[in-house]
Amino acid sequence: MNTFIDIVQKKITTDDEGFKVETDEVLASVRAYREGRHGSEKWANMAAFSNAMDLFRFRVIPSLEVTTEMRIICGKQVFEITSVEDVKGRGMYLEVQAQEVRESG
Repeated sequence: MNTFIDIVQKKITTDDEGFKVETDEVLASVRAYREGRHGSEKWANMAAFSNAMDLFRFRVIPSLEVTTEMRIICGKQVFEITSVEDVKGRGMYLEVQAQEVRESG
């Protein structure tokens, strides 16, 4: 596990004037293994994904079901989760593929 990540979900609230405010609610902070798209042979075999993506592997969090509706924050980078998979179906580790969100402009 080589990096710290936050698993977040968008939370929309209404302020005093009635305007909607979007914030990120941190659901969990964990250590994870992060691998870049060109980090190993594994990526050469994943031809289905043409965009640069990162792979995160971390222990299952018992009270949290990680879904594609969530995001990962790693340092100052934000990633949208595109797939979640239970490694070997044992319920011990999750493997998440995510694409970095870049601001336009």
